[in-house]
Amino acid sequence: MTAHPHFDSRGLPAGYPFKPADEITAADARAALARGLLLVDVRTTEELAVASVPGATHIPLHELDKRIDELADHDGPIAFMCHHGVRSMKATLMARALGKPQSMSVAGGIDAWSLAADSTVPRYERDGAGFKVVK
Repeated sequence: MTAHPHFDSRGLPAGYPFKPADEITAADARAALARGLLLVDVRTTEELAVASVPGATHIPLHELDKRIDELADHDGPIAFMCHHGVRSMKATLMARALGKPQSMSVAGGIDAWSLAADSTVPRYERDGAGFKVVK
């Protein structure tokens, strides 16, 4: 995939404060799916309807503490994803506290995924009470 002109060689927005102990790039996460990475989307159902990554497990952030047992059978790495990376970092820290130490956040969220890992995943933004696809 051709790199977005405003992204660095890792597929991150220029100047993004990447935290390698807590995050994985979208491109690396996409490649890791074939090696057993579990991708968990913590966005809302409304966001999921606009854009999603095939095969991702959907557990909204506000339900994660009640549904963490759904991840009990997975003992490998888990990457949490949201729109831009804020909610997924919260999910990462929560999952670690709940016994999933191999948890990480997808840096830049599904927006970075669309730009750096899979351009078939639409980009979107909040539009009043809903969301709209953007180019």
